[in-house]
Amino acid sequence: MDNKLLVDNQTVLKVNNLKTRFHTRECTIFAVNGLSFTLKKGELIGIVGESGCGKSVTVKSLLQLIPMPPGKIASGSAIFEGQDLISMEKDDLRQIRGNKIGFIFQDPMSSLNPVLTIGQQIMEPMETHLELSSKEAKRRTIELLQLIGFPKAASRLGDYPHQFSGGMRQRVMIAIALSCNPQLLIADEPTTALDVTIQTQIVALLKKIRKEYNMSIIWITHNLGLVAGIADRVLVMYGGCIVESAPVVQIYNDPQHPYTQGLLGALPRLGRRKAERLISIKGQPPCLYCEPLGCSFAPRCPYAFKKCWENNPVLHSVDTSHNVACWWDTKKGRPRSDF
Repeated sequence: MDNKLLVDNQTVLKVNNLKTRFHTRECTIFAVNGLSFTLKKGELIGIVGESGCGKSVTVKSLLQLIPMPPGKIASGSAIFEGQDLISMEKDDLRQIRGNKIGFIFQDPMSSLNPVLTIGQQIMEPMETHLELSSKEAKRRTIELLQLIGFPKAASRLGDYPHQFSGGMRQRVMIAIALSCNPQLLIADEPTTALDVTIQTQIVALLKKIRKEYNMSIIWITHNLGLVAGIADRVLVMYGGCIVESAPVVQIYNDPQHPYTQGLLGALPRLGRRKAERLISIKGQPPCLYCEPLGCSFAPRCPYAFKKCWENNPVLHSVDTSHNVACWWDTKKGRPRSDF
């Protein structure tokens, strides 16, 4: 095996310099611009940021799930079990998707096949990847549905997606993602469009599954409140880049990027005084039609100075396990001297 593909035993996934573009007739959209991160065994990483910052494109690029064309992975690598997912042939990648890497998509109604029963859809990965017989796959399907709190599991295998509520459909998606006992689970906003009660149940379910199976999870969301209660580490994305990464406690107690500070300032909190207004981030999200030369957040940043417009900062360490991509030191109130 090529030495460059070797990673330590505790690293499940190592992503380096991932860049994804969408080429249209009118322009090129620079959706993901040089992402790098690692994921350890049993770790849950939360990727947060506003809509359009590149969260979903990032995780879909890892498994080559973006439509190509118009999409194209311009560069980068994603090392999983000594193999690069980005350069892997589609036939080889199919042996990993749904088998060693599970994926919970954002909208269960559009992700489930409307003309196949839920039993067929959960059994298919097990019959394909684990080579289980129909009888064994059916038994395993019932066990999975019972595990995720699905009522009357055995009697519902012949039902179709439209016969279930949004929360039940999302549970079916979770069962499909877990059917082959994956090492890595990617959850792309799994609680979107669900009511608060169902959201709480889904979060509790995935926390339980993670603990029981020591599973590594990448959780995509724009809900910072949710991430605070589930993640070990948080990656904050803006304009297709990671602008800050740190353990969850450090992100919330000591945010150092102006964008992260703005996101946290916009969160409603118990005990906030009535006269105290929520902080809003002025301006609009960045236009991704041009490759960023300077910092993408500069037009909205209260601390932006000349260097911010000329050079796009990369992640630098400011503390143990805490990295920030910003030329301004928000703690000292001056440009950083250590970058």
